[in-house]
Amino acid sequence: MMSDFKKNMHLANRAGFGMSLKQIPAFEQQSTAVLWKQYAQEHEFHPISFNTEQTDVDYTALSRLNAADKKQVQQLNRKRNIEINLNFLNEMVHSEDQLREKMAFFWHGHFASRVINSNFSAHILNEIRKNALGNFRDLLFAVSKAPAMLNFLNNQQNKKGHPNENFAREVMELFTMGRGNYTESDVREAARAFTGWSYDKDAQFLERKKFHDSGSKTFLGRTGNFDGNAILDIILEQPATARFITDKLYRFLVNEQVDQKIVDTLSKDFFDSGYDIRRLLDRVFTAAWFYDSKNVGNKIKSPVELMAGIMRMLPMEIANPENLIVYQKLLGQMLLYPPNVAGWPSGKAWIDSSTLLLRMQIPQIWTGLRPLDLDAQNDDDLDMGLKQSRALAKAYKNPKISIDWDGVEAAFADRDPFELLLLQQPSFGKTLRDSYAGGSRRRTIIEVMSIPEYQLC
Repeated sequence: MMSDFKKNMHLANRAGFGMSLKQIPAFEQQSTAVLWKQYAQEHEFHPISFNTEQTDVDYTALSRLNAADKKQVQQLNRKRNIEINLNFLNEMVHSEDQLREKMAFFWHGHFASRVINSNFSAHILNEIRKNALGNFRDLLFAVSKAPAMLNFLNNQQNKKGHPNENFAREVMELFTMGRGNYTESDVREAARAFTGWSYDKDAQFLERKKFHDSGSKTFLGRTGNFDGNAILDIILEQPATARFITDKLYRFLVNEQVDQKIVDTLSKDFFDSGYDIRRLLDRVFTAAWFYDSKNVGNKIKSPVELMAGIMRMLPMEIANPENLIVYQKLLGQMLLYPPNVAGWPSGKAWIDSSTLLLRMQIPQIWTGLRPLDLDAQNDDDLDMGLKQSRALAKAYKNPKISIDWDGVEAAFADRDPFELLLLQQPSFGKTLRDSYAGGSRRRTIIEVMSIPEYQLC
């Protein structure tokens, strides 16, 4: 039977970004039920901000700027987007509101968007974070009206007489019902309903009435003079929407091999609750099956989960936080920059011949035991950002990270690093343990964080 400590570690990995150094004593003493209450409690929401001291530009007029001014605006936006990225990662590492940030991370990948305008980036991220534990209807409406999403999916080009179907299609296929639950006719009719949905330069939603198609539409078997709000409400009336969201959350929080009976039960409850996200999470994290051995230590950490987890366990000062952008790029998951509207992959997709090696080397690189080595093999997946990041990364051979080793070693003084850091013990555990017997505690911690089992949560 799994100990409460291991259950607590499992909950911390799934409902947050892992156990922090300061949580170790509490995790050893309290029950998982008490820990879940701490994770689930309400917290005051704090938006992510970024430096806006420099003069803002009318981004809607970007295409009319000359080349030099356009380059300056783009550089400013890149700088600001990096700041937003790092502020989001910082919340994952340091916030006590771990459940909110973990769910914001999930929804950030679910409602994937990638835009140049940093105001838009900050706005949609904060809408996601604000609604991450609330009601899915509120979250869906907020994201659907966010300028970042409307821009990314070209709905500013969706006008009466010339509908653009991109936004309407992705809302149904990727954000709500999933394929097989609508027809091409539904896509066309929904696109007509979303005509005129746009935004202004200050990240404010804007309905352009003169571009809206006010004619009758037939959508999912219903006929009426529908606008975009009505389309979203009809989508939410479909049990398929609750099922699609529940299935995806189960894969993220529990196991990529879905237990259909459990998802059926959860999705019905989710639908009947009116899409209460916090209630759905309570059903998951308090269920006995969540702690079954088949659901523990079976998921490969995403790059951001891996990085945040290391940073929570090893308190560190980073002289140049921009270094962390390099690792996000090299590992294939840069916040604010999903590869496409479907978001990032998961599971074994995170592992290839180059990324696995780098993932296992990060604890050694960040602790100064080895330099960052970017000698790529011929079969490297360059689309994951390695090729584009090579020159940048070479400038960061020394990550300039200082770790509070006194605090770390004190916390681990009478404790087994294998037990504190791993949910699954390696098959060669005894040999590995014996090899570090009587050795440096610091080196043992680093090496345990560098073995394949540490990649799992």
